[in-house]
Parts: sequence; C-alpha cells; structure tokens
Amino acid sequence: MNLDYTTWWERIEPEARATLAGVLIPIGTPGYAGERKAQWRALLDERFGDDGWRIDHYVRGRIVSFGEAIAEYEQCYRIFLRNHPEIVEWLTTWCGNVYDDRRENVYEDDYFQPQTQQNHYQDIAVRRVIAELVEDPTWPTIVDTPVEDCELIDLTDGSTHQLPRACGMRGAYLLQIRSPESPGFFLSPAVVPVYDPALITVHPHIDGWWLHEGCQHLSVESFWQMSKVIVVRYDRFLALGERRRSPLAGLTVEET
Repeated sequence: MNLDYTTWWERIEPEARATLAGVLIPIGTPGYAGERKAQWRALLDERFGDDGWRIDHYVRGRIVSFGEAIAEYEQCYRIFLRNHPEIVEWLTTWCGNVYDDRRENVYEDDYFQPQTQQNHYQDIAVRRVIAELVEDPTWPTIVDTPVEDCELIDLTDGSTHQLPRACGMRGAYLLQIRSPESPGFFLSPAVVPVYDPALITVHPHIDGWWLHEGCQHLSVESFWQMSKVIVVRYDRFLALGERRRSPLAGLTVEET
C-alpha cells in the first residue's frame, strides 16, 4: 500500500476512516472572541464544517462540555453573592434588572446564545442566583416580585426604559454589569473570583482585558476565557493537509 502522511487517512479501509469522524481532538486555546464571535464561527465552519468543531473547556484536568463549564461559572456567582449579603441587599432593593452589553439582554435567560452578537453570562447568572434566594427561607428579605414590565432608569445615562422586572429585584434602576465605567462593575466577571482554586488556569501566550481588571487571573472571567479549547473531528483536521500546524490561523487573541 502506497501511503504518506498527507493522504494516509484517505487510503485506509472505509470502516477505519469512518471511525475517525467520531474522534475529537483539541487544536488550540483561542481566548476571547467578543464582537468577533460571528467571524470565528464563519471561519471555523468553513474550515471544519458546522458539525466538525465546538468550543469545550478545560476544567479540573478534563476537557468538558459547555454545559458543565457554565455551571461552574454560575456557581462562582452563587458563592460570591451568598458571601456578600450587602451586595444582594443593595441589588434587590434598588435595582429592577441587570444587563451586559445591550439592554435587550434582560430578555435572554439561556446561556446558549448562538444568535447574539457576543455572549453575555454575568447578567443571567445574577438573575438566576437572586431568583434562587427568593425561594430560600434563610434570606427572608429577598422576596418575590410581580412578573411585569416596568419603567427602569438606566444608571449609565439616566434614560428610562420599559423592561421586565427580574425575580426578586424590586428597585427602579437598571444596572449595567460590564467595564470599570459601568455602574455594576462590582458584579463584573473580572471582579467575581472563582470559588475553587482548581479552576484557575494560565496561558503564557494569551493576554486580555480580564487579566487587567478586578482580581485578574483569579476571576470567573479568566476561568472562562483561559479554559476554552477548540476541539474538532479528527477527519476534518487531517483534511487540512499542510495547514495542520496552524489550524486556528485567522483567530487572533484579544489585544489589551
């Protein structure tokens, strides 16, 4: 059999070749996508097919699914808020909802967000944790609120918006949780620390805004960005041929 490293996988038995489609391998740690989310998806879809790749996460020595990793992200907020009742009290007394990059974030409570320009998780985590506290008898001051739209004043600019009230938040303000300039920076994922040191990872070649704010490499945002791993079907990786040494060419890490 005439084989070489560039085409061997095309010349072996069909059954052996078919098995490779079920093998997933990590090909790089990409870091932060942000507004380049759609660009990343288009590039990777073109290179590996829309069924040939996904972003997983490295958590406690294993590469795990998005669902398992985002549960750790939410747990960081759960532990942080439960350890800071003064923040919970202020948030639930004075705010009616929270958002990240767009006020429309208040309508989205699913972490899986293929349709958004960029992902937003911190506002969802805060809403979920506060809703849990409503049902917790050890937090008697956090009470249920009517399911209703109401006028909320955005603390970023004083504008008023008719938006849904989050469960347990009885105030009149809309709080943006984002950059150091945002009123809700104290709930930024760069400020909220990981609850378990085993979630902390580092990468000598990745830098980004999350390493220059809050508690930096100890934060939930750092966990999220530094743990990302792109995994692909091995047959699609082999099809790259000479491009196998740079399978993520075109995906650049966030500049600070």
